[in-house]
Amino acid sequence: MTLLDERFLTHRLRATSIASVAGGLLCGGFFLFHYFADHQWRWDLFSIILTMAIVKQGFMLYYRLTD
Repeated sequence: MTLLDERFLTHRLRATSIASVAGGLLCGGFFLFHYFADHQWRWDLFSIILTMAIVKQGFMLYYRLTD
């Protein structure tokens, strides 16, 4: 009997994906809140969103080219 089967790995993959989307939406929400409420750009929040987008697109391109 194995400790980790593929169902566990699939559930972990989905949970991580949903958590990263929720984190990105929360970060984007804070970015927009600070812009509309305080009329200031929060470049630290923008850099997090940009980093998430670049990493995701980079891995999608990598998997597309190597799969």
